Amino acid sequence: MSITADHIRDKLIKELGAVHVDVEDTSPNRCAASFKVLIVSPQFEGKPLLQRHRMVNTCLAEELKEIHAFEQKTLTPEQWEKQKSQ
Repeated sequence: MSITADHIRDKLIKELGAVHVDVEDTSPNRCAASFKVLIVSPQFEGKPLLQRHRMVNTCLAEELKEIHAFEQKTLTPEQWEKQKSQ
């Protein structure tokens, strides 16, 4: 399976109800081996960081088998709005 930023974005939106997803392929030659992701989802409300990351890792379990590096930032919509206004 060839993993693309669009594939990751679409899956996170569908499975985590994400209202905003930024996916950046950070591989040196854009070979889809390393990604940096920002996910904003109301499903993260009231959950600690570790639980949020586990939710993302579970959602992308198959994809993570082929990805070398994966950096994620998980925010609630309220946290996202607050961060954007800073």
